[in-house]
Order: sequence, then structure tokens, then C-alpha cells
Amino acid sequence: MVDGQIVVDRLTKQYGKVRAVDDLSFTVQPGRVTGFLGPNGAGKTTTLRMILSLVTPTAGTATIGGRRYADLDQPLRHVGAVLEASGAHKGRTGRNHLRVICASAGLPLRRADEVLAMVGLTSAAKRKFKGYSLGMRQRLGIAAAMLGDPRVLVLDEPANGLDPEGIRWMRDLLKFLAGQGRTVLVSSHLLSEMQLLADDLVIIAKGRLVTVGPVEQIVARAGQEGRVRVRTPEPDKLATELGGRASVRRAEDGALLVTGVAAPAVGAAALRAGVELHELVTERPDLERVFLELTSGQADIR
Repeated sequence: MVDGQIVVDRLTKQYGKVRAVDDLSFTVQPGRVTGFLGPNGAGKTTTLRMILSLVTPTAGTATIGGRRYADLDQPLRHVGAVLEASGAHKGRTGRNHLRVICASAGLPLRRADEVLAMVGLTSAAKRKFKGYSLGMRQRLGIAAAMLGDPRVLVLDEPANGLDPEGIRWMRDLLKFLAGQGRTVLVSSHLLSEMQLLADDLVIIAKGRLVTVGPVEQIVARAGQEGRVRVRTPEPDKLATELGGRASVRRAEDGALLVTGVAAPAVGAAALRAGVELHELVTERPDLERVFLELTSGQADIR
């Protein structure tokens, strides 16, 4: 078993008549950021809680480096987790909050200051928790997760409450940590950010696996090839010149959307046809479009 590898094997969780997670299997590899995506009610948080032994599976297993989280010796040294914005005593400072965790886990107290520096909270170390914004609480949660210098991070919506600068900071931090060989599993509703952050994706809906793999491969498998957007005063003439080599359709704003050939080939066809081009650009697929197509109609709105 690869150290730090997360393996979810036929995981199932039944709550009465509701099957929150249904025969779910996937693997999260070290050295990569894996995005965990799904519409509302997909079972993401339940799955993360089963990985962390906070919820007992009805069937199946979830292991980290071949062992259940509950069986790990000194788990904070192996796994860091953030399932919600950090909670702490309102009258306790951020630094003291972390020092309490260090003391209870047998970690050096100096780690509190080290992780506060890592997440950019040194200046707020002596501020009481009740004065922390939601974004600061998220950073404090990341700091707490890093106290044991774990090889695995499990994060549920860590960018919630962060401003654009904070989101970029989070992205850079998680990429840096994965670059050190750590395993990073992160759920998020920010699909545009996930496209920038993740190396791999696990997409689920209604508790079942929809697809898994590298971001680029998932986009390709979904048939989201790049298309060329072209605008010309003589669209019919250009479409005729492209002939059967390409698929051409008219957008609502009058532009032509061309698939099957690349932008240079469209430009060459325009030259042969003697038509003027006002716009010629390749539109790349985005994760949001792919996600919505893969999970359409599968959100739990109860």
C-alpha cells in the first residue's frame, strides 16, 4: 500500500430509507491535489466523514495508507482535516487555541507559531477567536490541520469565506503541499477554482461515482473538445468553404461555432473564400460546463 494513499472501496452509508453513499470506490494518490465534486446532497461530506472514521460505513471500507483512520497511531501526525470553519473558544486567542491542540496531541508548542506563519495569521496570533472573520477561521483551521506535519490533508470547502486573494493563497498552498508529496483531497463548489487547483477529480452524484481521473481526461471524455468561434459578414460563404470537414452552427449573437477543425484551418478557409474575419478565437472547455452535463438533474433538493 502506498504511504498516504486514500482508498475508498465499495463504501456505502444508509440512513433509514436514504442511501447517502452507494457502493462508492476511488483512490486518491500522493503528490497530487484531488478535487472531490458533486451537486448538493451528493454524499461528499458523508464520504469525507467516513474516511476520517467520524461516520461508520454501512458497508465497504475507507483506508489511509492501508489503515482505517481510527486505527492510526497519533492520527494528527498522519492526517490533517478541515470539515468546517475552525471552531474554538471565543475568548481564546488563535495562538492559544493551537497550543492547546499541541499539548493534547503531544506536539511541540512551537508548532503553533510555525503553522500560524504558514497560513499568514502571525499578526492575528494574539487576537481572540471571537474577532476572527470567516476567512481567518478557515486559515486557522488549515493551521490546526498542519500542526502534526501530516502527509495527508482532507478538506471540505476550505475556500469558503475567503476573498479572491485568500482563494489564490489557498490554491498556492495546497499545490505547494502536494508538490512535497502529500496527499490532498479537497471538496469545493468553486468549479472554476477547482479547474485551476486540481490534478485529478472525483465526481459523484446521489452517492454514486460519476467519473474519476485527471482533469484533462474527464473534459475530453465528456466530449468537450475546443471549438472555434468566428465572426464574419459572410457566414454562409465561410460555412460552404469549410464543407464536410467541420461542424458549423450559428450562435445566438450571429457568430459561427466551428468544431472538427482548428482555428488555423478556419482562417485558411476564410482566405480561400475571400471573406473578411472580424473574430477568430478558440474557446476552451471549462469544468463548470462538463460538471453540469455530467450531473444534470442529480442534485438532492429535498
